[in-house]
Amino acid sequence: MTRIIADISVSLDGFVTGPDPGPDNGLGTGGEALHTWAFSDDPDDRRCLREGTARSGAVVLGRHLFDVVDGPNGWNDEVGYGADQVGRPAFVVVTSSPPGSVRLTELDWTFVSTGLPDAVAAARERAEASSSHSGRNLDVVLMGGGATIGSALDAGLVDTLTLHLAPVVLGAGTPLFIGRTPRTLVRRSVTSTSTVTHLTYDVL
Repeated sequence: MTRIIADISVSLDGFVTGPDPGPDNGLGTGGEALHTWAFSDDPDDRRCLREGTARSGAVVLGRHLFDVVDGPNGWNDEVGYGADQVGRPAFVVVTSSPPGSVRLTELDWTFVSTGLPDAVAAARERAEASSSHSGRNLDVVLMGGGATIGSALDAGLVDTLTLHLAPVVLGAGTPLFIGRTPRTLVRRSVTSTSTVTHLTYDVL
């Protein structure tokens, strides 16, 4: 069964970017510390990254995050989805209007302008098709940004929430949970490493 999994790195004070994020500074000031684990040699970090990439039948992201990863300082042959384990799932972008051009033309992009529920539905279809083709269960992964994941949680679209809790206090940035609809979470797993604590919850 295809699950909808929200997967994001977050600071101890609840931010998914540092202050002043933008197309040329996607993670904001100091935000790179949130993703140290993705480039770690710790075997548990590597396993979490590998398993997260391998389960992705389709990936949903917001337009702001797309502009960062497709921008001139974004993803390349060495840095992409899954860090150095660059995956090739379908990518679905929630946007009010599709971009005029795409730099990363080797990736499979779909742009949905009719809202987040439709984008998740489109991603589910792609993930289910990939599951049938590969013979194994694949999921939809919401990779962000924070507003996209927060809105998905508010709308009850998320089955599983995976947080990579980085040992850093950013003080400001893009919050993940402020102003959100209350949700009950059931802890499924906790893995602590030298760089991060990986937390997985079922969303009720």
